[in-house]
Amino acid sequence: MFIGLCFFALALYPLVGGRYGIDLVTKVMIFAVFALSLELLVGGTGLVCFGQSAFLGIGAYAAVLLSPQDAAASALWLAPACALAAALYALAVGLLSLRTRGVYFIMVTLAFAQMAYYVAHDTPLGGGTDGIYMTAKPTLGPMIDLDKPLVLYGFVLACLIIVFALLSLLLRSRFGHALAGIRVNEQRMRATGFSTFGYKLAAFVISGAIAGLAGFLFAVKDGYVNPELISWHVSGNVLIMIILGGIGQLRGAVIGAFAFALLQELFKSDAIFGDFAKHWQLGLGLTIIASVAVLPRGLAGLPRQFMNWRSRVAAGSRSSTESTADE
Repeated sequence: MFIGLCFFALALYPLVGGRYGIDLVTKVMIFAVFALSLELLVGGTGLVCFGQSAFLGIGAYAAVLLSPQDAAASALWLAPACALAAALYALAVGLLSLRTRGVYFIMVTLAFAQMAYYVAHDTPLGGGTDGIYMTAKPTLGPMIDLDKPLVLYGFVLACLIIVFALLSLLLRSRFGHALAGIRVNEQRMRATGFSTFGYKLAAFVISGAIAGLAGFLFAVKDGYVNPELISWHVSGNVLIMIILGGIGQLRGAVIGAFAFALLQELFKSDAIFGDFAKHWQLGLGLTIIASVAVLPRGLAGLPRQFMNWRSRVAAGSRSSTESTADE
């Protein structure tokens, strides 16, 4: 119900939002798609991946490299192609990295992401540090041009809703229940006859494909890509988003993406913080630390935490009343 109201509000936002607001919300929705891809791994499977930016960057670079130089490509084939490119890289990475566990898995995925970063940074394929530009934005048909902000906004919103709905169905399916079992106790799942490696690899590839779709959307929105999209701090940022929103809940990934982006905009505001806005990372970091300490289940778990607090207060009040009556 809550997430439905959020999507409805996003659908109506262009009626009241200006050009800057539409551009900002479009960027945040793309980050939400990216965050959902990592939520499938961390919250759904228990795999903490620190190389998610590689799949995002591969999807973005594929969008530019596969686009014709003299005409606009159709997003109907370009978006799936970008997702497929990221999924293929995720398959290669998963086949090797999923043989490790814990911190070793984190470091191996980070190493593969850094490899992708240096390929884009140090070779002519990715245009070096300057990146490469998309000369013509894709279209959805002869009458729908994604170069228009409102059209792109609607397309990104549709992608976000579709990804959210598909992951919801996936996690409720037998496949999703198997992933939940692997997250809780992988050894017990193997003992009951499940091929946990195959399930984890499938989740890893699906996650990479969704991240590749987010990369395609970034390339279309900005019109260019550069190696910074693959850098390790992008993986760190998206991990913070799902922690801030609440791990283990799809809506937490969406809420965390919006919260993280809005906090960034808040602390960067000269009108509010003046000269301190130069040190916006400090304010953002302290706020995230405080949020994690106060909200262990993230922002998505705030209503339940509030209800638990009210229950404890009510129980304490009844106990105090009963004690007074006994006296």
